[in-house]
Amino acid sequence: MALKVYNYLNRELQRFKPLHPEHVSLYACGPTVYDHAHLGHAKTYVAVDVIVRYLRHLGYNVRYVRNFTDVGHLLDTGEDRISRGARRERVEPMELVETYINSFNDDMDALGVVRPNITPRATCHVLEIIVWVEDLLNQGYAYEVDGNVYFSVEKFPEYGKLSQRQVDEQQAGARVEVREDKHHPADFALWKRADPEHILRWPSPWGEGYPGWHIECSVMATKYLGETFDIHGGGLENMFPHNECEIAQAEARNDAPFANYWLLVGSLTVNGVKMSKSLGNFLTIKDALSLYSPEAIRYFILSSHYRGPIDFSRDALQAAQRGVGRLHNTVRKLRYAMKDAASAAGTAVLAQVGSLDDYRDDFQAAMDDDFNTPQALATLFEFVKEVNRQLDENPRQAMGTLAAMDRIFRDLGGKVLGIVPDNLEEREGGPTVAGLVEFLLELRRQAREAREWGRADAIRSRLTELGILIEDGPDDTTWRLA
Repeated sequence: MALKVYNYLNRELQRFKPLHPEHVSLYACGPTVYDHAHLGHAKTYVAVDVIVRYLRHLGYNVRYVRNFTDVGHLLDTGEDRISRGARRERVEPMELVETYINSFNDDMDALGVVRPNITPRATCHVLEIIVWVEDLLNQGYAYEVDGNVYFSVEKFPEYGKLSQRQVDEQQAGARVEVREDKHHPADFALWKRADPEHILRWPSPWGEGYPGWHIECSVMATKYLGETFDIHGGGLENMFPHNECEIAQAEARNDAPFANYWLLVGSLTVNGVKMSKSLGNFLTIKDALSLYSPEAIRYFILSSHYRGPIDFSRDALQAAQRGVGRLHNTVRKLRYAMKDAASAAGTAVLAQVGSLDDYRDDFQAAMDDDFNTPQALATLFEFVKEVNRQLDENPRQAMGTLAAMDRIFRDLGGKVLGIVPDNLEEREGGPTVAGLVEFLLELRRQAREAREWGRADAIRSRLTELGILIEDGPDDTTWRLA
């Protein structure tokens, strides 16, 4: 089965065909670095991470570019987010940017998000942006008014093709205050005149100013991936106006398609409302990681299709933690069995585990269907049941059988989904610690069955004091190191 992706450019599920047979070029809009990242950012970048991981699993050489916006992203008031953050913390704007770039990278590393091949910053590309603005002016797609340069949407007939909006239906002030100097309310800024108090400013043919948000991504994407590239990813909420404007200015200037496939990620919500700092309904990634394991957060995100929204709740994250716990318990048991197995010991053969290729095929079929991670996870947990059954029924498995099962966990659960660490047994303290914890949990289970609640609670409390967190599910109990 060939990989099919849902392309927002034409609202169709299409077979994926990159521009070059063995290479994929992918750009994702990165964060505006003025504060710590929250779980909404995690949803976007974990989803894109799995897309990149799976493309590499298929054998593609992926060039992944994700930018940092460190100037030009305006609030509804027209104020630059970076400048506002710098005033809030009483630091230089670039000091603020460095702080939160480092914070973001720490969060992504903790979540197992593979770093992009290239991570450009908008402020490092101002000269290229000025050249683009000059080109668009010379081509008649833009106009200048008192130091501000705007793109004329009426000059680009295809404006609105991604969001499927008509220019006449669009309202001004989608992200900034309505300005009287625009020829059309939907026109957007390519270059902004800097007011006297504005710290971030560069000399230009139109006076001192700074770039608009939209043109930054067009310039950085095409510089590193070419005038036309394969995939543009990012958050669905940026489809309009940001992505729409990216397309307009890039295709107007270059007279070439911008991105062939638009893969956009749905929002993370809280009680049905998008998680965002402006609404105050957010949980930072750092705070989430103090409560849940990185793999549980990834599992929670991947349990929903990347295009759809997912609603945050403590119950949902706790259920994800239990699910990951069951998976990790099985992987630990399998890897400990591998350490005990002699190379020629055991009586089991691969046929007794069912067809390992069937699990791989089912997993790939799910991922080939527009990266259907919920179905891929379901396949992985069917495999968990089969591995547990085999280990319980045949305690002394052949090393070849055990290694083949472990390879599936490493390839599918680890390299693609990022929820099975290679060093799981080492990270969890090794077989001795795991065996002692499992023994204590068995004593606790027996105490609960005997309705000796005080004894059961005492075991749990002591384990908690030792840094071992217990999660009781409807069918079993899982554990992890705090």
